[in-house]
Amino acid sequence: MRVSIFGTGYVGLVTGTCLAEVGHEVICVDIDQAKVDGLKRGEVSIFEPGLAPMVRANHDAGRLHFTSDPVHAIAHAEVVFIAVGTPPDEDGSADLQYVLAVARTIGQHLEEPTLVVDKSTVPVGTADKVRATIADELARRGAGIDFTVVSNPEFLKEGDAVNDFMRPDRIVIGTDNAEASEKMRRLYAPFVRSRERFVVMDVRSAELTKYAANAMLATKISFMNEIATIAERVGADVEMVRQGIGSDPRIGWQFIYPGAGYGGSCFPKDVQALARTAHQHGLQPRLLDAVEAVNERQKEHLFELVQRHYGDTLAGKTFALWGLAFKPNTDDMRAAPSRRLLEQLWAAGAQVRAFDPEASSEAQRIFGERSDLVLCDSEYDALEGADALILITEWKQFRSPDFGRIRSALADAVIFDGRNLYDPDELEEAGIAYYGIGRGRSLTRSGPPGVIA
Repeated sequence: MRVSIFGTGYVGLVTGTCLAEVGHEVICVDIDQAKVDGLKRGEVSIFEPGLAPMVRANHDAGRLHFTSDPVHAIAHAEVVFIAVGTPPDEDGSADLQYVLAVARTIGQHLEEPTLVVDKSTVPVGTADKVRATIADELARRGAGIDFTVVSNPEFLKEGDAVNDFMRPDRIVIGTDNAEASEKMRRLYAPFVRSRERFVVMDVRSAELTKYAANAMLATKISFMNEIATIAERVGADVEMVRQGIGSDPRIGWQFIYPGAGYGGSCFPKDVQALARTAHQHGLQPRLLDAVEAVNERQKEHLFELVQRHYGDTLAGKTFALWGLAFKPNTDDMRAAPSRRLLEQLWAAGAQVRAFDPEASSEAQRIFGERSDLVLCDSEYDALEGADALILITEWKQFRSPDFGRIRSALADAVIFDGRNLYDPDELEEAGIAYYGIGRGRSLTRSGPPGVIA
């Protein structure tokens, strides 16, 4: 099938590349000519495992093209995807200006019957706005061209997006048009040959499904972080609690790992947008508000553990920071817990030596040159001259470090583990003080008694 995709960001590029991988003829459109030129050379600006070689292979094979010319892209396609960004507006709602700008462009240049697909994460009712915008532009032209708008939310995890697209758990389509539904089935047929994963519903339910899915996962994370706080206060170990509840199939193991809070481009934005939608319809989304509040509170917690150990004597201290991205296998630092921690450490007069396998360039872009931030070439380089180690992103290479080397390098031999990667007993045997998230028993061993505010 002939497909054009507006937007070469995270969702648009993964979608276009994976569709090309199974044989569709795909054009990806972006208004940034420099980005388009880079993609033509095989330069992918985002880090996503497996994506860059797939982009280059499909471009070389002639199935994947990049352009800044929307007229050519619209003329090419029987299916046009809108996959541009929907950043949070000042009030937390999703900003639809880029989505509607693409809709206007489609209406201005559409010449043949076309299926328009909302792939961006958008609030309930957006498909109606896209449909109206295209219709208005066609009316201005006096053109009676048939088109259909459907919702097709994405469910891609950063760090595993290619696998998620190629082997989807489900494909959600929002439409009441049988012809549009059948066309989407044909488009996605190569991805669902083993079993039926195609879920068709009305447009507004599809739009809400995306937000509901992310809000549910964010809720599980915030719930476990709240349990972790309770565990610390009562002297329990949240890791033991996690094992106790995760074995219940009604709860399961996914998204019940306590940590330093969730970040990234989806969960924070989508929870806020869904809550804003509820407010706009006269509802008080108490649970969603609490999920966000707990997460914001959790991002303060690692610094509180540092203060618990050092008190108010952080000025002049140097901390090794392992991890900057909001999660492993990405260079994305949007709403990352590391950003809050860095600001807190700097405000207290501390220095930071940081290492992340992929996000150092992004940190350089965000923070620029600072005398209190050194971006290091390896995790062990970050330990040089440091008083303590803080782990905040659970990259695989951090899981089994040389604790003897860590102890020798650190002036104070302390680890603050923001992802509970390490065994407190093992670190105690290695002579390293340990602070984890919700590990009340280890906290009572690691430092002086006190209450975390």
